[in-house]
Amino acid sequence: MPMHPPSVPADPVPRAAPGRRRLLASTAAGFGWLAARALLAAGADGDAAAPWRGPARAKRVIFMFMKGGPSQVDTFDYKPRLQADDGKELPFAKPRVQFAPTGNLLGSPWKFARHGASGIHVSELFPHVARHVDDICFLNSCHGTNSAHGGAVLKLHTGSDTFVRPSMGAWVNYGLGTDNADLPGFLTISPTLAHGGLNNWNSAFLPARYQGVPMGVASRPATEARVKFMGNPRYGAAVQRRQLDLLAGLDRAAGLPPDPQLEARLESFELAFRMQATMPGLQDIAGETAETLALYGLDDPRTENFGRQCLMARRFAEAGVRFVQVTHSDAKVQWDQHGDLLAGHTEKASEVDRPIAGLLTDLKRRGLLDDTLVVWGGEFGRTPVAQGKDGRDHNPDGYTMWMAGGGVKGGQRYGATDEYGYYAVDRRMHIHDVHATMLWLLGIDHEKLTWRHAGRDFRLTDVAGEVHHGVLA
Repeated sequence: MPMHPPSVPADPVPRAAPGRRRLLASTAAGFGWLAARALLAAGADGDAAAPWRGPARAKRVIFMFMKGGPSQVDTFDYKPRLQADDGKELPFAKPRVQFAPTGNLLGSPWKFARHGASGIHVSELFPHVARHVDDICFLNSCHGTNSAHGGAVLKLHTGSDTFVRPSMGAWVNYGLGTDNADLPGFLTISPTLAHGGLNNWNSAFLPARYQGVPMGVASRPATEARVKFMGNPRYGAAVQRRQLDLLAGLDRAAGLPPDPQLEARLESFELAFRMQATMPGLQDIAGETAETLALYGLDDPRTENFGRQCLMARRFAEAGVRFVQVTHSDAKVQWDQHGDLLAGHTEKASEVDRPIAGLLTDLKRRGLLDDTLVVWGGEFGRTPVAQGKDGRDHNPDGYTMWMAGGGVKGGQRYGATDEYGYYAVDRRMHIHDVHATMLWLLGIDHEKLTWRHAGRDFRLTDVAGEVHHGVLA
């Protein structure tokens, strides 16, 4: 049975930086801070000498999270042997730890066909995404360590399934800074509140300014996914500016040592003040053309909800948000088909296929795909053996994610599972490897992007992770 690769010892480099208030005080900048913040952001974004930076191919990330665990053998990991042996016993051992009892092999109810110049097989579940295979690198050898939704979702988002750790969006925001000082560096659109909830977009021990800003929740329509209270009906901008300056002055006058929590609160007030001028327009899609709305599927009730999320992701990424996440989830079925696989996966794929393809098309025609890394995936995959009559159980031992744009070599299947699609066997990519490769594309060395907490240096990939250079263009 395949074994997980051994951990790689870290060579952490702590990042020593003065507190924001101490820096402002020492430069006599006071709370004329917009200029100081802009300089700090520019240093994070453009300082090639910074120890955690390397050659960057991507400037930003759009992460599409398919909650529940899409089946790799029914979507992007074609297994002819599985089809041929439908109903037979699995000829090798199942994992020692399983989420639920399973039976014999279950062939996919969907047909696969070759697409693009690369001739990659894609299931008929994704006819629109299939047109983009030459821009996509399918990571067919992903694997994790947890077969339960809660732990696996946290592992995907934070690199840990047992402890509260900063999310990958927070790490990216910390490492690169914002590309637009008037917007958050990390937005999560319609996030799920289940299986970790806010821990999936929090900053944990990183400063609070790096955490994700949620817009709506997965259980509500995407039309409600917006940052609220983006206007002050009582006080205008001039009065608000004076209030913020007064707060900062009181803080300085106290003469106390820097307080990270108070500093974060003041920064959040400043960002909220600036967002009043930028966020309302970005949240309003009324100016988009009918052709663009149709491209994302907003003209179809099945695709309208996720299509709106994808369109918003493009708008925010284009405006300078560093990390944008969209979540496909609901309170009912999600991608978690322990039974009735045919109906469940058909419904879920029909909701996202057209919007995902629309996002890739729109990014490409706007010249954004070259420096935008698009990542797709769930917390794990599904078993090639049946659970019950027509379902599949959780499978963290081998599944598919994919990347496109942002320095990725498209038109390839990277790595492989066994002939039935159960275990990752070739060029295996643990979720730490996925994170390390994502950071590398952003110009970040995952071993050097660290934060000292509780006596040691932490990083997104903990003490493991390897950059898979075969993914890179």
